[in-house]
Amino acid sequence: MSSTCQTNDPDLDFDNLYHLHQRIGYTNYKAMFDKVMAIDPKIRFATIFDMDGNVLHSEHRKGVANLLSQDESKKSLQLAINAWKSRNEVSSKIGRGKYALVEYEKIKRITMPIDSDHILYITTDVEADHAPIIYHALRIRQDALHRPEGMP
Repeated sequence: MSSTCQTNDPDLDFDNLYHLHQRIGYTNYKAMFDKVMAIDPKIRFATIFDMDGNVLHSEHRKGVANLLSQDESKKSLQLAINAWKSRNEVSSKIGRGKYALVEYEKIKRITMPIDSDHILYITTDVEADHAPIIYHALRIRQDALHRPEGMP
C-alpha cells in the first residue's frame, strides 16, 4: 500500500523540498532523530543511514521490542537503499521520490531521502496515522536542508 501526503501549508514547498543535489553540510543526526521521534508516540523506530548502508544514528523507542534480528535489520536497510537507487533511475522522467510508505500487517515503514546521500527510515505501529508523521518528517528534513549548519 502506498500513500501520498497532501498539505495546504504554503510553507511546505514540495517543489523545493527534494532538491537532492542539496546536501546537509554538518548534521547532528541525534538531534534529527530526537525531532523525528517526538512527532508521534506510535513511531517505534527511526534510523538515519547513508547510501552505503552506514548507520549514522538508530534507536528504538524505549519499551519497544525489535521485530527483526540484527541481520534482518541490515537486510531491510539494504533493500531500502536499493529501492531508492531504483527510484532515482527514473527520476528524470517522473520526478524525484519524496517518500515511500509500505504497510505490513504489524508495522508501517516510511522511508525518505534526507539528501542525495542519506535516508531517513521510520517504522510505526500499524494503527499510526502516517500522514501527519510524513508531513512533520518532511518539515524536519526541509529545515535541515535550509540551515547552513544543518540540524542544530
